Amino acid sequence: PQDSSESQAAVTSPVRSSRRGDAFTSSPGRDLPPFEDESEGLLGTEGLPEEEEEGEELIGEGMERDYRPIPELDVYEAEGLALDDEDVEELTASQREAAERVMRQRDRELEQGMGRMRRGLLYDSDDEDEDRPARKRRLAERAAEGMEEEDEDMIESIENLEDMKGHSVREWVSMAAPRLEIYHRFKNFLKTHVDDHGHNVFKERISDMCKENRESLVVNYEDLAAQEHVLAYFLPEAPAEMLKIFDEAAKEVVLAMYPKYDRIAQEIHVRISHLPLVEELRSLRQLHLNQLIRTSGVVTSCTGVLPQLSMVKYNCSKCNFILGPFFQSQNQEVKPGSCPECQSLGPFEINMEETVYQNYQRIKIQESPGKVAAGRLPRSKDAILLADLVDSCKPGDEIELTGIYHNNYDGSLNTANGFPVFATVILANHIAKKDNKLAVGELTDEDVKVIVGLSKDEQIGEKIFASIAPSIYGHEDIKRGLALALFGGEPKNPGGKHKVRGDINVLLCGDPGTAKSQFLKYIEKVSSRAIFTTGQGASAVGLTAYVQRHPVSKEWTLEAGALVLADRGVCLIDEFDKMNDQDRTSIHEAMEQQSISISKAGIVTSLQARCTIVAAANPIGGRYDPSLTFSENVDLTEPIISRFDILCVVRDTVDPVQDEMLARFVVGSHVKHHPGSKEAVNGDTNEVILPNTYGVEPIPQEILRKYIVYAKEKVHPKLNQMDQDKVARMYSDLRKESMATGSIPITVRHIESMIRMAEAHARMHLRDYVVEDDVNMAIRVMLESFIDTQKFSVMRSMRK
Repeated sequence: PQDSSESQAAVTSPVRSSRRGDAFTSSPGRDLPPFEDESEGLLGTEGLPEEEEEGEELIGEGMERDYRPIPELDVYEAEGLALDDEDVEELTASQREAAERVMRQRDRELEQGMGRMRRGLLYDSDDEDEDRPARKRRLAERAAEGMEEEDEDMIESIENLEDMKGHSVREWVSMAAPRLEIYHRFKNFLKTHVDDHGHNVFKERISDMCKENRESLVVNYEDLAAQEHVLAYFLPEAPAEMLKIFDEAAKEVVLAMYPKYDRIAQEIHVRISHLPLVEELRSLRQLHLNQLIRTSGVVTSCTGVLPQLSMVKYNCSKCNFILGPFFQSQNQEVKPGSCPECQSLGPFEINMEETVYQNYQRIKIQESPGKVAAGRLPRSKDAILLADLVDSCKPGDEIELTGIYHNNYDGSLNTANGFPVFATVILANHIAKKDNKLAVGELTDEDVKVIVGLSKDEQIGEKIFASIAPSIYGHEDIKRGLALALFGGEPKNPGGKHKVRGDINVLLCGDPGTAKSQFLKYIEKVSSRAIFTTGQGASAVGLTAYVQRHPVSKEWTLEAGALVLADRGVCLIDEFDKMNDQDRTSIHEAMEQQSISISKAGIVTSLQARCTIVAAANPIGGRYDPSLTFSENVDLTEPIISRFDILCVVRDTVDPVQDEMLARFVVGSHVKHHPGSKEAVNGDTNEVILPNTYGVEPIPQEILRKYIVYAKEKVHPKLNQMDQDKVARMYSDLRKESMATGSIPITVRHIESMIRMAEAHARMHLRDYVVEDDVNMAIRVMLESFIDTQKFSVMRSMRK
C-alpha cells in the first residue's frame, strides 16, 4: 500500500516528482525504489493501454492522501551544490527585483547579439520592463519627425555592397538594404570629400548653390570613383535609380546646412560631370539604352520652355473627391482608374491648385561639323532638359551632354515603318558648353613645350605663312591673309555695351583654276571648328537661322544656320557671287555685329555668330578684267565689300619662268603622293617649294593646328606700345588715294582691320604686346589688299 501511494503521489504531484528526479540524478549510486510507471516506460509501453483501459480515478476517495507530507522525498542532497542551505539568506523583495532586472538586461543583450526574439518567449506580458513605454514614446516622436529610425535599424548595413547575390544592378539598387547603404555612402561622400588642399569641396559648392538659389549640385565622376568606387560602378548601369537616391541624400545634406532651403527649391538635383567615356552620336546603339552616357554635338534647334506635369492631382467631377498624387514618368501619362470615394470611372479634371509642374525643354543636337566623316550626313538626336537645365544652351552652342539614353514610344514611327519601333531620346543630366578651353585642355605638356619652342624661332612668321596650304604653289599674299585670319584679333566689349569684333574676314576673288576653293578646303581641315557651304546651295535662312514647326508637337522651333553653327570658328562660303542679293543682305549683321536677330512666328531672339568668314567669288564674265576696279569686276555691293578686312585678287598671269616652276611643282606633288610611291610624306614638303616661298621649312600640319588653338586661347595681345600715329597717317593717305582713284571706298572699318591684323601677327608670335613689326605687317597686308583692287594702270603707279 505504501508503494502504490508513492506512485500515485509521483503521478499527481509534478513538484515532488521533479525533486525526486533531481535527487535521483544527483546521486546515481543511491538505491531508491523505482517508480512503477518509470519502469514500465523503460521496459516498454505494454502496460499503458491496460492502465488506460482500467481508467485510474484521480479525483475521488482517498484523494487527500496524495498531498500528505513525505519528509524523505523533500530532502535535497548537498552533493553537487555550490552553497549549503544555511549559507543562503532569503531574498528581500527589492533584492529579487534587482536580480530580475539584471537577468532581463542580460537577455536583452542576448537578443541584440542573436537577432530579435519575441519577448513573449522569455517573459510574460506582465513582466514588461520599465523602460518599454519610454522607448515606444521615443520612437513615436522620431517617426513624427520623419526620421524613421526603427525601419533603418531593421535593415542591416551591407559591408560588401558589390556582392549583388546574382541580381542585376538595377534590381539590386532597388532593394531596401542596398538602397539605404548607397544613400548613407553618398551622404558620407558629400560630407567628407576634400580636395588636394584639404578643403571640403561640397560644403563650398552647396554654399554657392544656395547663394544663387539654384537646385543643381555638380559631382565630378572621377572624385566619386576615387572615394566610392562601388557607387561609381553602379551609376552608369542603373542611372535612373542611382540618381534618385543621390538626389535624396544631397537634399538631406543641403537641408542640414540650410534648414529652410526647401522653401526655395523643392528638390536638389545631382549633376554628374567628367564621365570618362565620350560616345559619338553616331555610335549610340541598343546596348546604351537606360545607361548614363556622355556625348557632344552642336545644338541645332530648341523649343520654348514648357510646363510639364510633375505631380498631378485630379478632381472627381461626380463627388469632388481629390485623387492623387500621381507622379508622372517621362514615357507615359499616369491616369487614375476609378474614384475611391464613389467608385465612378470618371470623368476626372486636373486640380490646378495642387498640381506641381516642372520646366521642360526639348533640344536637338547634331554631330560637330569637324567630326563627320567625308560623304556622310551628320546624325542628330533629341534631348530633354528639365528643371534648371532649361535655357542652359541655345542654337549654335557646342555642348557636352551627360544624360540617360531612353527609348520613347512614337506612334508616327510605327505607322511609317509598318512595325513597332521606338524612338530614342537623351534625358539630360548635365550640360557643359564646349569652347577652345577644352581644346587647350587636350594639349599635353610635350605639345606646349614644342609650341613655346617654336614661338622663339625668329622666322616663325615665315614658317607659318609657308605652312598654309603647302600643296598650293605661290600665292604668298593669300597665304599671309589666311594665316592672319586663322589667328584672329582680340574682340573688345567695353562695359558690356558695344562689342567690336576680333575676327578677320577674307574675300578671295580671281580667275578660275587658281586654287580658291582648295584654299577654303585647306582652312576647313586645319581649323578646329569650320563649316563649309556654297553660295548656290545656301539660302539666307540656311546661313543665318530659321523657324520651323515641329512635326509632332506642332510648335515653332528655332533652327540654327551655318553662321550660327560656326560660332567661335570659321565659316567658309564658296561661290559667294552666286548668292541672291536678298540672301547676301542677311549676313550683313553677322559679319559686323556677329549676331543674328530673329523675329518670326512669335520667337524674338538674338543668336551669336562669332565666326571668321572666308569667302571665294568669281568675277563677272568668268575672268578678272585688270582695266576695271574691284567693285566693277565683282557682283557685290559696297556694304558687303567694306565688311571684308582683306581682299585678295588672284590673277592668272602668263610668266614662262613661274609657269615652268608651277608645272614642276604640280608634277612632283603628284609623283610624291601617288599611292604606290615609297617616299614618306612629311608635311607636303619638297625641294620645289623652298626657293619660291619663304626659304624656310614648313611646320607639320598637326603641330600647326595645335599652335593655332593654343595661341587663340592663351595669348591676348595689348595695344599699349602700338604706334598710333603711323596707323592714323596710313588711314588718311589711303582715304585720299581712294577718293582720287575711285576704287574701293576706305572707311573707319579699315582702321579696325589694321588693328586686328596687328593683334593677329602678335598672337602668331605668342607676344602679349603689339610691337612695331606687327603694325608694319598690318600696313603691308592692307596696302597689298588696297593696291591689288585697283585698275592695272593705277596699280602700276602705286607700286612704284
